[in-house]
Amino acid sequence: MSSATTTTRLRPALRVGRASWRVHPRAVWCAAVTTLLMAALLVVDLAYGDLNIPFTDVVRALLGDTSGVNAFIVRDVRLPEASVALLAGLALGLSGALIQTIARNPLASPDVIGVNAGAAAGAVGYIVLFAAADTGAPSGVGADLAIPLAAFGGALAATALLYAAGWRGGLDGRRLVLVGIGIAAALTACTSWLLVAARLQTAASAQVWLSGSLSGVTSGNAWWLLLVVAVVAPCALWQGSALNIVELGDDTAHALGVRPSRAQAIALLCAVLLAAVAVSAVGPIGFVAFVCPQIARRLVGTSRPPLLTSALAGAVLVLAADVITRLWLTGLAVGVVTSLVGAPYFIYLLIRTRRTQS
Repeated sequence: MSSATTTTRLRPALRVGRASWRVHPRAVWCAAVTTLLMAALLVVDLAYGDLNIPFTDVVRALLGDTSGVNAFIVRDVRLPEASVALLAGLALGLSGALIQTIARNPLASPDVIGVNAGAAAGAVGYIVLFAAADTGAPSGVGADLAIPLAAFGGALAATALLYAAGWRGGLDGRRLVLVGIGIAAALTACTSWLLVAARLQTAASAQVWLSGSLSGVTSGNAWWLLLVVAVVAPCALWQGSALNIVELGDDTAHALGVRPSRAQAIALLCAVLLAAVAVSAVGPIGFVAFVCPQIARRLVGTSRPPLLTSALAGAVLVLAADVITRLWLTGLAVGVVTSLVGAPYFIYLLIRTRRTQS
């Protein structure tokens, strides 16, 4: 009787080579439902705008139909923006889940540890120092490939500084967050100084990017995002099994053949690359990387944020924010909507964490 009961309680495992993942049935259902919701929001996002398009025409256009005005609007006008929203949400959600797992802290995210601040400093520095000098003011900030590259470089530089200052024989979650807060504050001050020193028109263009706006994104931004996400996201998901073992403790991880510092460093690099490419494409969309992993963890019922569900939840949140701005809040940046959702949840989590510690 006891052996049968024990067998029924064992979770199935997915094995690929030497790596294995425990399959959580509730996580599978949550991921499937979130995927369906993401697909529905993508269709809605493509259907509504200045000209409303029937859902059937949107689906036909996505399946390859290129005839007619509706197909042109869906594929060439709206699809780049919707694709960037989906991919940026995936990247931010997965990045937040990785960082919260490494730091073992639900309050950690790329917003907190300085990745977003580094990307913002890099992009604003390019706009103020180079783009403004060439053209007077950058036209179509999101369409200029140099600005995403500058933001990407700024995020990587901030991470290198974070790693150098936070490494003490390994990555400690509390030290990582504290050092990251200091780096983020310093980089935010640099960004503010650049905005004050810039001309009014240039500062206004940079402020649009800083608000996390999808306006002006092109297919080039979508392909840039897709390339990095397609390469980095599988590596990040592959590290899930190693992170599960690291949670058991350093001694247990070493006994099972996993080096905790190496696994954490690879996961942190993946998280930074994902956050950097998302922020470089659309600007710092606030609270997505912070809120979505915690929502996914509560939906699935696991001890740490599930990586796949967190990524899908990020895509759902950004797409939903884009739909809201398209239907009811025209002209408002997507980052403003996500901040309106994430800020109250952040306060709630702070209060709950304090009560738990007490």
